[in-house]
Amino acid sequence: MSDMKIINIAVIAHVDAGKSTLVDAFLNQSGVFRANEEHVDCIMDSNDLERERGITIYSKNCSIMYGDYKINIVDTPGHSDFSSEVERVIRTVDTVILLVDSIEGPMPQTRFVLQKSLELGLKPILVINKIDKPNHRAEEVVDMTFDLFVDLQANDEQLDFPILYGIGKQGIMQYELEEEGQDIKPLLETIVERVGEYPKDDEAPLQLQISALSYDNFVGRLGIGRIYKGKVKEGQTVEIADNDGKIRTAKVSKVMVYQGLKQVAVPEATSGDIVVIAGITDISIGETIGEIGKVDPMTPIHIEEPTLSMNFLVNNSPFAGQSGKFVTTRHIKDRLEKETEINVGLKVEPMDTTDGYRVSGRGELHLSVLIENMRREGYELGVSKPEVIMHKDENGTLVEPVERVVISVPDEYSGTVISKLNLRKGMMQSMEPENGHIRIEYLCTTRALLGFRSELITDSRGEATMVRRIEGYTEYVGELPRRANGALIAQEQGTTMGYALNSLEDRGTLFVKPGVDVYSGMIIGQNNRREDMTVNPCKNKKMTNTRSSGADDAIRLSPPRLFTLEEALEFIEDDELVEVTPDAIRLRKKILDEGERTRAARSKK
Repeated sequence: MSDMKIINIAVIAHVDAGKSTLVDAFLNQSGVFRANEEHVDCIMDSNDLERERGITIYSKNCSIMYGDYKINIVDTPGHSDFSSEVERVIRTVDTVILLVDSIEGPMPQTRFVLQKSLELGLKPILVINKIDKPNHRAEEVVDMTFDLFVDLQANDEQLDFPILYGIGKQGIMQYELEEEGQDIKPLLETIVERVGEYPKDDEAPLQLQISALSYDNFVGRLGIGRIYKGKVKEGQTVEIADNDGKIRTAKVSKVMVYQGLKQVAVPEATSGDIVVIAGITDISIGETIGEIGKVDPMTPIHIEEPTLSMNFLVNNSPFAGQSGKFVTTRHIKDRLEKETEINVGLKVEPMDTTDGYRVSGRGELHLSVLIENMRREGYELGVSKPEVIMHKDENGTLVEPVERVVISVPDEYSGTVISKLNLRKGMMQSMEPENGHIRIEYLCTTRALLGFRSELITDSRGEATMVRRIEGYTEYVGELPRRANGALIAQEQGTTMGYALNSLEDRGTLFVKPGVDVYSGMIIGQNNRREDMTVNPCKNKKMTNTRSSGADDAIRLSPPRLFTLEEALEFIEDDELVEVTPDAIRLRKKILDEGERTRAARSKK
């Protein structure tokens, strides 16, 4: 195996540009699958949540053979919430394939991943994808991407990037826009020509840096990284330099490399390859592994700071423990500790009280994916409103994270969207018409964008799209508008009745249908007015033997508004929680008893 030439590549792009589909094409055309094996679309999106949402959340590796080259491919997430995954991955590769949609052009996230690649001196290969779309504007997109390279201060060598055009779904790549492509070969040829094999250095002392972590129930924590120099052998005793330069020794119990989609154990791995090593229980991101007495530490990997935090609390509602298996603080603590083993962008701190933990992450999606995974595994918890993490800069000024937001919205709704963003103290950067839609770019604080997505969808009748990416920090912008409407709160425990809900419909929007179990303090709807209102949704009609004139009128209720986890987290206010259980997502007040709520509100004033 040592005469094998190795090239490592990463596919980087914005969400939905077709990264995972391109990786599928690589795998399908390189004979990774036997003739009788079942094929799945988006093979790399192996997690249930990734399949349902159609997005990549965790970066993953695979490899293909092309002639005598072994090409390791890393599929990266496109969502900015998982950008800590992208940053580390780019360090382990020789080039990046920048995938840009032939209609959308470069998006905020494209800018971010490209910037990281250029900073590390990589020379990207540009692929304009989806050229089978009838209204594509491939030439224009090439110019836009070139401007982006110039904008990000690419050097002359980086600016001389090869351009290919492709239809990822059909596994076709071509050098020119007009020619008819057959397969993905032009891209593989370009990679081999442009990059060439990784310079072999097997005789040098070992230098291996860990860029990702994984977990195996049998062997424990696994470190994934690239061998820059030397070889690593099974059973070898090594020295590890951590991010502060401290050195410790450990033993590598198992070495694995990627063959196709599988991790295969090997006696030794050579320079250039991406390996998975087991046996070092406390291995962490950025640490360098070397031979005894010869460890040569590499630059530590900087991971961006979390921007949002939430409290994960023990579920203390009257329905606690009805459907979940894991309900205590200890269960939650163990699960969060296991998550921080592999999820580096996450931070878990104990709270002042004993009933929960403060969890910080890179955005709403980052944290809601964790909550959704926990819920599916049988956990129950109460989650508080997301809070933005503020910082003080070197002059002692309070600063908060600011994001670049790109919104594409039909012309007729653009006025509403712009006025809402202005109310939230956003700064418009640009505005361009795009066949029937308007593309607006804003700089807006993360705090102002909490809860904005659901409003945007309502205002645009579901036709707007929004893309956001953290840009940096700005001075604290002061108070922002809050939710304009109060909540309808259930007065007692019981089952909702159509008769009661029918009379409540005039008061606001309902979140429940008849026959649902509710408890005192649970939010069952949104009030039309500003203040909260306690109501009784469980009241039934009095039965008498006298017929009234409206006795036989059938009750017709509007369908209730149902929340996904993200929408629920966006909707709640500071005095409310989302109760998450394996079979339900409920909204509730932190203080369930009405009398206590009133007293708390009074003492706060």
